[in-house]
Amino acid sequence: MIRQHFIKMLDAYAGDGRTVKLWLRDDDAIRPTPALSRLLRLSARWDAPLTIAAIPAHATTSLAEILDELPLISVAVHGWDHVNHAPASEKKQELGLHRGEAIVLARLAEGLERITTLFGDRAVPLLVPPWNRIAQPLLGHLTSLGYEALSVFGPEREDTPVRLVNTHVDVIDWKGTRGGRPMDILYAEAAARLNAGTAGDTSLGILTHHLVHDDATWDFLDDFFELTAKHPACRWVPVRELMSAAEPTRASRR
Repeated sequence: MIRQHFIKMLDAYAGDGRTVKLWLRDDDAIRPTPALSRLLRLSARWDAPLTIAAIPAHATTSLAEILDELPLISVAVHGWDHVNHAPASEKKQELGLHRGEAIVLARLAEGLERITTLFGDRAVPLLVPPWNRIAQPLLGHLTSLGYEALSVFGPEREDTPVRLVNTHVDVIDWKGTRGGRPMDILYAEAAARLNAGTAGDTSLGILTHHLVHDDATWDFLDDFFELTAKHPACRWVPVRELMSAAEPTRASRR
């Protein structure tokens, strides 16, 4: 079973004195919902820090109020309003150049200011682009806007002029059922991430969208938290730790 293979890989990490730094990024938060509450309860139950990517234009004070009482939660900046500005012939993108660079950068600056004002100590200067897409020319401006890191989906690239803290396993089958993906596939992707790790510590980011979780999604999360919380090779970490530990990219070292 693929889950057992993942456990054996964790065992090998532990035997070598290596650590898997786990983090979970949940996108599209605006207000409290039963699904978000369920996710937050999982965080509290397993003492696992989570990162909520909130949409600045629509995030509510009620969301800020419930998160203010939860020290394990960080809040990142999920674009500005999660509106697609790309034509139908292109993939959805809020942070493209379709409106012009100046307008997009102004919205990103506004988004960071609003998240920081609304969420206070819970806010982190981490940009999470809607649909995990951002135009390359914008990346060099992020640090001047106050962002310290960027989070998209997939392996971290070495040609990006900003620190990357990516997610690597997406629990949702966006191109098919739009529900939870099979558990075996998710564990296979998690194992592939561990196999690709070359340093003493390897990060593994899980991507969720609480608003569309079905039973299969919750089953995987329940199982994954229980498995990793008890394993000596695993450590759930706040995203601030990953942001500070992220290696500067080649572009940023030039």
